[in-house]
Amino acid sequence: MKEYIYTLFEESGSLTVEEILLHILVAVILSGVIYLSYYFTHAGGVYSKKFNVSLVALTILTATVMTVIGNNIALSLGMVGALSIVRFRTAIKDSRDTAYIFWTIIVGICCGVGDYVVAVTGSAAVFAVLLILGRVRNDNRMLLIIRGARNMERRIEAVVFDYFEAKAMLRVKNTSRESIELIFEMPRKVYLLSNKKEKSIVEMLYELESIEYVNIVTQNDEISG
Repeated sequence: MKEYIYTLFEESGSLTVEEILLHILVAVILSGVIYLSYYFTHAGGVYSKKFNVSLVALTILTATVMTVIGNNIALSLGMVGALSIVRFRTAIKDSRDTAYIFWTIIVGICCGVGDYVVAVTGSAAVFAVLLILGRVRNDNRMLLIIRGARNMERRIEAVVFDYFEAKAMLRVKNTSRESIELIFEMPRKVYLLSNKKEKSIVEMLYELESIEYVNIVTQNDEISG
């Protein structure tokens, strides 16, 4: 029994040069698929070329390390720890980036152990899902930010609710001793329809007294803190 356990921890497997090159070659090809998927799903959004290139490198590096590890359990545990550090120490600006990091790691592991069928099949499925769902347009919302005198709160709310026919919702109210800031949220469609009116909401608000500023901001899922 001791000999068997010792063998499990020491066995690293022996691969020919051709097998090693094949592992890395498949990893390179699939990393290209990941690169294209990330490029197309993030086009026009918060696309980061450096992060995309890092995904390619991470796939190849993971495959290379798994080729060295083979069946060595001790090294495999170390690999799991290292990959955990890569994931949790990486600043994520988009929730989809987490999926791409795990995708590259899984592909690298599959290529490193020579399980190409799983790597190709899984990559094809993930590519299709991310490409289709990633191109779906977000239902963008509009934020109307108004700052003025505190005693103008009721009049500001009345103008906004009447202008957007009660389809604007008050989301944030910040107050100080003399001023107040109100943030209203509305669907983009409602805002676009309101633009057909003779006067814009900005003009109507500035007709009130003591309005410091009026800002209109597009809010979507690409914005992150």
